[in-house]
Amino acid sequence: MIFQNRIDAGQKLAKALKEKLPESDLKKAIVLALPRGGVVVGGQLAQILKIPLDVIITRKIGAPGNPEFAIGAVGLKSNSIFNQEVIASYGISRDYLEKEIKKEKLEIMRRYDLYRRGKPPLNLRNKVAIVTDDGIATGATMQAAILEIKLQKPAKIILAVPVAPPESIDTLKAAVDEVVCLETSEPFFAIGNFYQNFQQTEDKEVIEILS
Repeated sequence: MIFQNRIDAGQKLAKALKEKLPESDLKKAIVLALPRGGVVVGGQLAQILKIPLDVIITRKIGAPGNPEFAIGAVGLKSNSIFNQEVIASYGISRDYLEKEIKKEKLEIMRRYDLYRRGKPPLNLRNKVAIVTDDGIATGATMQAAILEIKLQKPAKIILAVPVAPPESIDTLKAAVDEVVCLETSEPFFAIGNFYQNFQQTEDKEVIEILS
């Protein structure tokens, strides 16, 4: 399945959720989107399903000298997620990890302030949390997001994404109550391969959707 853009992906995902979820779940659901691209998808879910939208922000921890290579991810309050095998094989120091965790948590706080514009986070206690993004690659940032959501004691967590590799979905299934993923093709090279238009989402667009 190839999506025209993130709006098209969000519309198709909303349809799948509407068909799969009981009305009782939708009545107490909240969409939690990972910025930036995930907010475009999440905006469509919120609009079509008529439920509130908020952001859940996590950050990738990159390897020394290769920031694009994820060795883990961090949320604002939850424990960090790390690939211990990679850390051991690369000989990555604890000092490096602690420095990166501190730096990325500061960036998470900055982004919450930027996107929420002083609004408090939505209360997830006893709600159905639908966590979404425009796609999943390794799943590290999504794992961190799920940990962050669990701290807020929702009644249920549903992972809803347009596209992800099968192995990431298999890993994440154990951490949530339900998974809705429209495309799990192999081989999986990049999320952008499943979109005709995958241009970068800017902060301005995220703020507009959330407001």
